[in-house]
Amino acid sequence: MLGALVVERVAIHLTSMKALAVISSISIFLAAPLHAQLLPIAPPLLPTQTAVSTEAGSNLTVYLLTFGWGDEVWERFGHNAIWIKDRKLGTDTTYNWGMFDFNQPHFLSRFLTGDTRYWMEGIALEPMLAYYKQNNRSILAQELNLTPAQRLSLQEFVRWNEQPQNKFYRYDYYVDNCSTRLRDALDHAVGGQLQTSTVSRMTSGTYRSHTLRLLGDNVPLYTGANLALGHPADKPLSVWQEMFLPVRMANDLRTVQLTDSTGAKIPFVRSEMALFTAGRAPEPSSPPNYFPWFVAVGVLLAALSIALVRSAEGGSKIALFFATALATLWSLVAGAAGLALAIAWAFTKHHFMGRNENLLHFDPLLLGLAVLVPLSIYGLRGVSKAHKLAALVVALTLLGFVLQGTPAFDQKNGEIIALALPMNLAVWWTIHRLTAYRRISLPSSAAL
Repeated sequence: MLGALVVERVAIHLTSMKALAVISSISIFLAAPLHAQLLPIAPPLLPTQTAVSTEAGSNLTVYLLTFGWGDEVWERFGHNAIWIKDRKLGTDTTYNWGMFDFNQPHFLSRFLTGDTRYWMEGIALEPMLAYYKQNNRSILAQELNLTPAQRLSLQEFVRWNEQPQNKFYRYDYYVDNCSTRLRDALDHAVGGQLQTSTVSRMTSGTYRSHTLRLLGDNVPLYTGANLALGHPADKPLSVWQEMFLPVRMANDLRTVQLTDSTGAKIPFVRSEMALFTAGRAPEPSSPPNYFPWFVAVGVLLAALSIALVRSAEGGSKIALFFATALATLWSLVAGAAGLALAIAWAFTKHHFMGRNENLLHFDPLLLGLAVLVPLSIYGLRGVSKAHKLAALVVALTLLGFVLQGTPAFDQKNGEIIALALPMNLAVWWTIHRLTAYRRISLPSSAAL
């Protein structure tokens, strides 16, 4: 799934090198291939259709395979696949839509611009399961309650989908990923009943809350994702939309009822079995509450800046240097982050990074202050411009804070405001106090 957002991939033919652990801290949902030793295993024992029938498709059994989260960044969002057991051909094939290749032409530029190319591929069951067991990731198999005709229709569709001319698609972390493609395939097989039964049922989650929930134990990635995601990521999700997450899909399908040919209601999931239970904690149910920590960091950095300015006004050259350096460094980092947000909104296909209210707090204008802060304090040049630009940055961040009380500006970015507002005020304070101090102290220093 900034962006990432974190995707899952079983390596092409399940062999590849571990590569690009994190392409970007703003991208929160990238999956990467791991090298997997393909060890044959015995086929699992699962409930199957026992009735003998000559109807087309009666030789098939369809399962939803759900793979739990793992340790690496690209494993945090889980993965899933359709497993079709064909007793006539004696095959067990899994179909998943999470395939990609770092060696594809222009892979990095496509990733950064939101035009990443993924594909669907069928893989034998045994190496698929071995891969996830090797990586200590839970495996759940749910047998789906499909008619023979629906099973056959699904098999025909996935076989069509894996053809070279049909298998590629433009990946989107939230609305068109490996899990939503699988969901849509199942929905097609049951004549749209899956969407009909889930699209109007709302959940308490959002794309942001689920992303932060799954990245919560990695504070830099958590912060990067929270900063990168814009207003669209805070829209409440229906059960249908929530199925962009494999584990949530597995849970949600347990509540789905289908209508059979007689008009009776039947459960979508016929039975289920845990094929492997990982020795790790389950996914967290909610995001961590880091707001007090963001408040503390923002206030402490601002307090440090003020203390350094006070010490510099007392004549400490070391304090003068560090006060200037802190204001410059913050301006550089926050301004560069803001520029990246603006570019993502205006020039990429990353829809969920658009309309980002964090631009009022991580403002690209801060890049100008990264130049003007040391120039105005040490060289007493551009002092007026530095004052005006710092005042504008503060005005915008205060505006963003105030607008949080209005319905049109309800992006969930309290942690970002808590971090940025004190420091943007501190930068203005640093310029205001130290330029005045330098103007007074320089003539007397020169006289010495």
